[in-house]
Amino acid sequence: MSSKSFDWKSLQKFLDPEAANDFSRFMDKMPGHVGQGALIAAGIAWATVAALGLFTVMQAKELTELRATLETTEALKPLVPTISSEPVSTPELTKLATTFKDIYPTLTVTANSGALSIKSNQTADFAQFREAMGHVVNGGKGWQVTVDSMCVGRECQESGLGANLKIQKLKIDKPAS
Repeated sequence: MSSKSFDWKSLQKFLDPEAANDFSRFMDKMPGHVGQGALIAAGIAWATVAALGLFTVMQAKELTELRATLETTEALKPLVPTISSEPVSTPELTKLATTFKDIYPTLTVTANSGALSIKSNQTADFAQFREAMGHVVNGGKGWQVTVDSMCVGRECQESGLGANLKIQKLKIDKPAS
């Protein structure tokens, strides 16, 4: 549509100073022309829309407050490191076993994967046996020693003293962010 084909004179009647008075008279006569039932229905529709708008605003406010509380709670949650255990390497245990052969010559010390076996044929070696067990417990940094089996005296079928120790290292990892 071009500006030449547009009828500018028809627009002039809306810009006339009497146009506002005509609209006012139209609104005054509306109840008579439309009827009260239609006006009540329009009022109910407007009230429903207003109530839904108010409900939406209230829910949005509660949601915003809940989100802020959640973010504050997550910010206060501490980062906890993860702790795991892994078997001590065989070369490290073999080195300890060879050291024990010099310190405790009457004991038989063997190293397996993540385990150490301490044995003696005589119960008279109990003092060295006890010291060797304490030495293993204090043997390495971060070691966790668990006694798998232990026998003393008549309950040992193979020897007079025996202990099988499972040795693990504690590993502390950084917390997952």
